[in-house]
Amino acid sequence: MKRYFIQVGDIDVHVTEWGSVDKSIIFCLHGLGSTSLSFIEIAEALENDYRIVSIDAPGHGKTAAFPHSEKYEMAFLADWLDCLIKVLEIDNFYFLSHSWGSFVSLFYLNRYAEKVLGAILIDGGYQTKRRFGVSMEEEAAFQERDFEEHVDTWDEFLDVAVFGESRRTPSLLTAARDLALLEDGKYYWHARGVTGGNIIRAMHKDETEDIYEELPRSLDMVLLRATLPESREADRSLNASIFERGTGAEVKVVSGASHMLHWDDPEVVIREIKERW
Repeated sequence: MKRYFIQVGDIDVHVTEWGSVDKSIIFCLHGLGSTSLSFIEIAEALENDYRIVSIDAPGHGKTAAFPHSEKYEMAFLADWLDCLIKVLEIDNFYFLSHSWGSFVSLFYLNRYAEKVLGAILIDGGYQTKRRFGVSMEEEAAFQERDFEEHVDTWDEFLDVAVFGESRRTPSLLTAARDLALLEDGKYYWHARGVTGGNIIRAMHKDETEDIYEELPRSLDMVLLRATLPESREADRSLNASIFERGTGAEVKVVSGASHMLHWDDPEVVIREIKERW
């Protein structure tokens, strides 16, 4: 694993890479509040066969936030992402994304599909805000508060903010260290409330459902859908069926997996990549 910075526009972007430069490229984009190490277990399993490139998105990890809120809107993010791809001198790639990263990936595909060889969406891109039942301002305000909360110890941060009762491995603990911001003896989430609020507002403004039918049907795209908690299964099933009809993509239901599907069951993602790419 190597980590470095590149300049894209007016910000320095933190990049994590695994594998050899002469291999096929998997480009990874994490979800809201995560970092490039979100995909660490998958990358470690595949680094002998692929070049895996993962970034800290703006306002996450060691990448500075955008100076203006409108830059988190999907059209701008898609164009910004293409600039980043050019700086990295990547001509074509496989797109692996999680949660909010999958929303961004769909808007990227809508503009630059010719560069993408295939796409795997990890429980993201299909959860429309129209049927979410919470207003834009309510959800944005929640994220702004949530990202500003803190705990007093590292163990409490791991228990409350990162893992809960889910599995822990040495690699995931490395990823967890990326998620913490230590200030004045307090542990905060690394992404700040203003970033979370800006992203939520952009997701309400730019609905992926509006571009489903514009996406290329020739692209090999699959959504790996979570099933936990069971209380949200009806909403997930409805939204996934709308996504499947609109995009023509394949949807695979992963039993016993939460929204952090790639942490709960990384082998499902690894197997999907090996079989498809």
